[in-house]
Amino acid sequence: MSHHTNLDAPEFTRRFVNLADERLGAEAIFATDDFFADKQRMLQTADAIFYPDKYDDNGKWMDGWESRRKRVEGHDYCVVRLATSGRIYGVDIDTSHFTGNFPPAASLEACYCPDGDPAEDTTWIEIVAPIGLRAGVGAEAHHYADVTAEGVFTHVRLHIYPDGGIARLRVYGRPDRDWSKMASSADQIDLAAMINGGVVLTWSDAHYGNPNAILAPGRGINMGDGWETRRRREPGNEWLIVELGHPGEIEKIIVDTCHFKGNYPDRVSIQAAYVDGEKDKSLRARSMFWQTILPEQKMQADHIHEFDASVIAKLGPVSHLRVNSIPDGGISRLRILGKPAKR
Repeated sequence: MSHHTNLDAPEFTRRFVNLADERLGAEAIFATDDFFADKQRMLQTADAIFYPDKYDDNGKWMDGWESRRKRVEGHDYCVVRLATSGRIYGVDIDTSHFTGNFPPAASLEACYCPDGDPAEDTTWIEIVAPIGLRAGVGAEAHHYADVTAEGVFTHVRLHIYPDGGIARLRVYGRPDRDWSKMASSADQIDLAAMINGGVVLTWSDAHYGNPNAILAPGRGINMGDGWETRRRREPGNEWLIVELGHPGEIEKIIVDTCHFKGNYPDRVSIQAAYVDGEKDKSLRARSMFWQTILPEQKMQADHIHEFDASVIAKLGPVSHLRVNSIPDGGISRLRILGKPAKR
């Protein structure tokens, strides 16, 4: 099961976007040392894996960032340029598979450098005070911390004390977007794109794949890079709920079943609503009664389906969508194009 579909994880892992996700463009730009394992590996989307017999020129191959054993004073750190500036709500420092080589402690700082990368005189703010880390076995490998620091940040700096390996760093937040500027632009905006703050809040089933992948950039790389349910053996259909990055009027919807050939949905329909205030626990139940914005449409295998204003109901600005996969199956990507509502 993917870490992203772990419902025991804090709510911020589902409510917000991982701003340190490599596929969105995040980059590890500096590390004091990454002798054993390249710093950029720490930002990969997929869960860390372990190959018992894999070695490279420097020793054991590890899926993450790993520094050599320190033989002098001091500690190691790594600077990450986030995919986009944003407000940070929580982090996951993941030590998966680092058992004899994890750092005993770590902390995280952040800064705001909109015009480039941090310099010597940059002011860093501690957003996660030093916390003890555990060996990277199972759920114990995930070290979640809430972040309460106000403000928007562009970079984070992960300190490990004194050295060792981190499998993944995930920084959950809301991308900082100038929606008023985007609303006055003539272009259609993908209101559901991850980079614009779109998130999948909840779903009926996600036996295969990760529901949030449907909002990722590009096309799916394989069948595992999308939302796929088990085979449904009872009445009804599978569904998920998307919170748009910003409420808006929807003009075009794209449903991509890339790589799904014997397991794409027979039909897809979409319901929508404008939900005020914070997400509440009744969304799942209420979503059954939302208005239909896209009536049932027949799907094809491994195909980009585009729907325009001729089939999309005019409901005015909406903030949430319920995507129905009828009766079940796999969707690789979803694009919700339109105009952001002016607040």
